[in-house]
Amino acid sequence: MIDLEFPDGSHRQFEKGVNGLDVAMGISPGLAKQAFAIALDDELRDLKREIEHDGKIRIITARDPEGLELIRHDTAHVLAEAVQELFAGTQVTIGPIIEDGFYYDFARDEPFSTEDFEKIEARMAQIIARDEPIEREVWDRNDAIKMFEEKGETYKAELISDLPEDEVITLYRQGNWVDLCKGPHLPSTGKIPKAFKLMKLAGAYWRGDSSRAQLQRIYGTAWTNPKELRSYLTRLEEAEKRDHRRLGNALNLFHFQEEAQGQVFWHPDGWTLYRAVQDYMRRRQIEGGYEEINTPQLMDRKFWEQSGHWEKYREHMFISSIDQEDKVLAVKPMNCPCHVQVFNHGQKSYRDLPLRLAEFGSCHRYEPSGALHGLMRVRAFTQDDAHIFCREDQITEEVKAFCTLLQSVYADFGFTEVEVRFADRPEMRVGSDEVWDKAEAALKAAADATGLEVVYNPGDGAFYGPKLDFALKDAIGREWQTGTIQADFNLPERLNASYVGEDGEKHRPVMLHRAILGSFERFIGILLEHHAGNLPLWLAPVQVVVTTITSDTDDYAREAAEILRAAGLRVKTDLRNEKINYKVREHSHAKVPVIAVAGNREAEERTLALRFLGAGNKHQQVLSLDEVVADLTKRAAPPDMKTA
Repeated sequence: MIDLEFPDGSHRQFEKGVNGLDVAMGISPGLAKQAFAIALDDELRDLKREIEHDGKIRIITARDPEGLELIRHDTAHVLAEAVQELFAGTQVTIGPIIEDGFYYDFARDEPFSTEDFEKIEARMAQIIARDEPIEREVWDRNDAIKMFEEKGETYKAELISDLPEDEVITLYRQGNWVDLCKGPHLPSTGKIPKAFKLMKLAGAYWRGDSSRAQLQRIYGTAWTNPKELRSYLTRLEEAEKRDHRRLGNALNLFHFQEEAQGQVFWHPDGWTLYRAVQDYMRRRQIEGGYEEINTPQLMDRKFWEQSGHWEKYREHMFISSIDQEDKVLAVKPMNCPCHVQVFNHGQKSYRDLPLRLAEFGSCHRYEPSGALHGLMRVRAFTQDDAHIFCREDQITEEVKAFCTLLQSVYADFGFTEVEVRFADRPEMRVGSDEVWDKAEAALKAAADATGLEVVYNPGDGAFYGPKLDFALKDAIGREWQTGTIQADFNLPERLNASYVGEDGEKHRPVMLHRAILGSFERFIGILLEHHAGNLPLWLAPVQVVVTTITSDTDDYAREAAEILRAAGLRVKTDLRNEKINYKVREHSHAKVPVIAVAGNREAEERTLALRFLGAGNKHQQVLSLDEVVADLTKRAAPPDMKTA
């Protein structure tokens, strides 16, 4: 008999030869109809595959995360079948699931076009309607290679040839179409909801090797029902409207160009925004007890070798050689070793700890040109980086203080939903298991003390220590990992950092690596998309435009602008000979939060008519110039400088 334990802890016994469909049917015919697959001891398996041993079982349906993954996996296979039915001679290669969907790479002499999508989708719908059974087959390796070679599927044959000798070769057949796959799959194509859409085309090298054949990649998305698909497409449409690259161009904030790939050319308004963010972070860090430092861009490679970065990050580092001095210098990709040099300068006592060293550190990392993405992925960036050197008994309080500061900062920028992820030791790391045990226990205890709900993210720690990562959710539900705090017992040892303890002996400090925004470039990109360019008044590069109705009031408009500017507001004037509605519309499109109109009446009475972005003409306010100054300076104060 086979003994199976269900999620509620109950057990049932079944005759040998039972499969997942039998188990689901034994519970209810309705469940059997909804079942996609099973998880046996957390291993996903086909519904009709025999259960050979006792274990814990879950029935997977569309409501489970694994169910959605199966839908996307099978939709990729249906895409491949449809393409081969429509375009004779096309070879299929690989087709994995990805976030929000899937892709499949094809080898075909003629290029696909997005105009082909409609007929491919129609054929996919036909395959789903045919309700073709999807069946798992175990093949002899040589027989499988021969079969694919005879069909002209050289890529599939190569994949099988490169699999380990002890690998079980499984093929999946749906109707007359067959593909190499580990599985599992749905019972039939008819289980796939008609909630899919092909999205875009791209090029891809076979196995990611630029020396190999270039393939054609078709991306698609798939969901559990049409409503979810529509919701996703709406989110994409909204994300496109909010794209920071489009906003950066429209608002004249920054640009990129080929001669300096991955590096930002900040324009005046963009740099004003950048400085507003940086000035705010500087004040918050000073308030939090941090001392600001600045360290070199170039350091001898020996520091990076000692720290372990040379081994782990060498391919991402820019190197400079000085032939006449026989030296190799590295442009810093991060600030950690530099901060240890500051700590090591002069003797430190336990009374000096915690020592919080902060730097708006300018870093450079090589990113392949294809990976660059506006402000989100660059080669040159500045971090709001800091390192806290402390004793072991100070870790909890320092982590708690950091989490409090981080949450406050995010709230000030308009982010209120934050997920905290605890990441432990990665496979590639430095330091002994004993040191990692201590570091993980210390950070876990500190995380528990914060009272924050923490999600476990195994194996994703830094190479020198475990970490808490912070992912904030934006206005359209996307998550962005930004902040981090990392407990490091290894780098102080490798870089010989020490302090004199109360006992008069030397001890190693713990090094807490931390950042809140991450990189200013990326965070500003996130900010622009979160607010759709409609930045809060305190961040807006231009906070007020004073504009006129006729040229008769130009002098008053200039005077009003100077008074507002003297009060600390960022102000421009618009004295062009254009209709006022045109001016208002133009500055509204430029996302200027406040438009102050100076007409003849306003000039006579020394007032201004204020229009606030998004409020419409019905909410126009007419205030005296003194009232405007008082009102706008109060509204425009950064959150940390606001008074009651």
